[in-house]
Amino acid sequence: MSAVALLASGGDRFEEKVFQGPLGRITRDAIDYVARSYLTETVVKHADRSEAERFWNFPRVATEEAIVNAVYHRSYEEREPVEVRISPEDFVVLSFPGPDRSVSMEDLRAGRAVSRRYRNRRIGEFPKELDPTEGRSTGVPKILRAMENNGSPPPEFESDEDRTYFLIRLPVHERAERSTPQVTPQVIPQVEKTVLAVQGEMLRAELMDAIGLKDRMHFMNEYLQPALDAGLLEMTIPDKPRSSKQRYRLTDLGRRWQADLAARGPDDAERDPE
Repeated sequence: MSAVALLASGGDRFEEKVFQGPLGRITRDAIDYVARSYLTETVVKHADRSEAERFWNFPRVATEEAIVNAVYHRSYEEREPVEVRISPEDFVVLSFPGPDRSVSMEDLRAGRAVSRRYRNRRIGEFPKELDPTEGRSTGVPKILRAMENNGSPPPEFESDEDRTYFLIRLPVHERAERSTPQVTPQVIPQVEKTVLAVQGEMLRAELMDAIGLKDRMHFMNEYLQPALDAGLLEMTIPDKPRSSKQRYRLTDLGRRWQADLAARGPDDAERDPE
């Protein structure tokens, strides 16, 4: 059994989540969960041109590569899990131990490092199924390109002299919106069912029927309100929340969640990664 530990903080909220199980599954679950819960796109419209400016707080390719790189290169003789720490300021992935001594940190930071030795040859094929790390020693250059293409500050790579650890830090885009939607682990299955059930604009009663619930308070407290708080749903009449004509629809983030959940299939969508 392997593990990825995710620690996220923002304002007065803190989340700790551990993904356990087969290597491929926990890596996919961690990547998907990060994308749904912590990656946000900022759109800036300009009066002097029709094309809007778009950028992410953390580009998805960079976060995927950082996680897969850590899972692939960590030592499975040590008990420490891969740690993913997310804050409004940065996205940090920590794994143990660090890069092989045959790789200099200067070459690694420049994206030209090529290792002659591989710690986990037997699991080297599985990351190729995830799209990231298509070949050997490609993860760091892809992180560098993704951050540059997003207009983000350059990533930081850190280890000590003895190479006991390896840390990848992705600074947040300087102009990205700092509000990060979060869903607490206790209501993830309920929120996922809510997001999957939404089709267009729906009345509360229609949404309850689609999920198969009859208890209004249970639906409001465990399904609807958490999805609203996370920024996955929005009201069609926000200035009159108690209106009898009130309907609910997916936000842009909610539509991304729905697409990801649909791609995972019904069995995975109802499974809490923990």
